[in-house]
Amino acid sequence: MLWVYFLSPVHMSDMSHSSQNGNPWFSATIGLLGLIVGYVVANAVHGYVPAAPAMPSAPTGGVASSSAAPSYNPPSVGDNSPVLGKDDAPVTIIEFTDFQCPFCQRHYQQTFGQIKKDLVDSGKVKYVLRMFPLSSIHPNAEKAAEGALCAFDQKKFWEMHDKLFTTQQDWSSADAATFATTLKKYATDLGMDGGAFEKCLSSGSKAAQVQADTAAGSASGINGTPGFWILGPNGKNQQISGAYPYTSFTTAVDTVSK
Repeated sequence: MLWVYFLSPVHMSDMSHSSQNGNPWFSATIGLLGLIVGYVVANAVHGYVPAAPAMPSAPTGGVASSSAAPSYNPPSVGDNSPVLGKDDAPVTIIEFTDFQCPFCQRHYQQTFGQIKKDLVDSGKVKYVLRMFPLSSIHPNAEKAAEGALCAFDQKKFWEMHDKLFTTQQDWSSADAATFATTLKKYATDLGMDGGAFEKCLSSGSKAAQVQADTAAGSASGINGTPGFWILGPNGKNQQISGAYPYTSFTTAVDTVSK
């Protein structure tokens, strides 16, 4: 691939010989950079924000080995997860989202409404929302997730879900104090008990659920947002990583339904 060529140590002609051959971290670091750039470019078409990758461990020598890519089990619906649709719908879509992620916003704007109208409201699909804030790159995502779950306690989760995505540009760059005030205003604007919402938010009582959702997503192979699992009635399942168009979801739903 072209990006590998330009980032390969062989073609870094401005680097000294000792930098290329005397430092075992050079090749590892440049290789990691190439992988990151290529991964971001590859996912840019459909929009997928990957979690921050870990740095490689120190070289230890020996013979390199390879192993097959790990297989993952789909996640559960989770405790107290917001759900749209009938409990007995034959197919379940589980979305792991980050309210500050621009590609999650794209999914909301371009695809979510059609999934709800054509698949959820028709009884074909149950839609579950779980939290996956990428806090290392989206500093307000964690509190946004907690705020949405505080709204869930007052049966206003989906209203807060919609509000956060439609106003994402307004609060994404806000500092923590300003964003907390914004969340409280959204709550009262949506008809919630402002005092109860503020108590829930300031106490951090939803942090454990956010962390549990994130851990469940990671364990099931989710490593960025938006990430989806489509679960069929006979144990069939598919994973979708990115803000794909509506047809990708209908194809996956049809596949796991067979």
